[in-house]
Amino acid sequence: MITIRPLNAADAERFKALRLLATKTSPTAIWPTHEEENGRSIDEVAGRIASTDAQIVFGAFASDALVGITGLRRLPLMKVSHKATIWGVFVDPAHRGKGIAQNLLHAVAEHASEKWGCAQLQLCVNAENLAAKRLYASQGFVVFGVEPRALRVDGQFYDEEHMYKAL
Repeated sequence: MITIRPLNAADAERFKALRLLATKTSPTAIWPTHEEENGRSIDEVAGRIASTDAQIVFGAFASDALVGITGLRRLPLMKVSHKATIWGVFVDPAHRGKGIAQNLLHAVAEHASEKWGCAQLQLCVNAENLAAKRLYASQGFVVFGVEPRALRVDGQFYDEEHMYKAL
């Protein structure tokens, strides 16, 4: 059984370990390099996953193991507070195909709508990541633009598609 809940400081070690796995298995989908992610102290990580009025990170747990994550952030400025940005969606490859990513996306959408009063969600996805693009499209996200050469990994450039979903 998978449990979805907001992360807290006690989850920092598990979050860091899963992010390090993400940088190894999905280097063109996660912005920081393995070295950059590994260089963050546990205190930095704990601060990064702390829930505030402008950010929250959800985790998917199989028993006590953190197997999936996604973050949500927004600017508290009145003119843009109607939207929030999803970041860092990742599910351990050993646990994919079980609906975990969909459940994480549902959790952040519910939080954005009910707790923050947001009217839309946004995210970016590597234009070559067909599985992620299918996932987001299945959840109602549509492309509204493409940023050419948004990422450079090992000397190769990748475009990112910007997507949004009205809540």
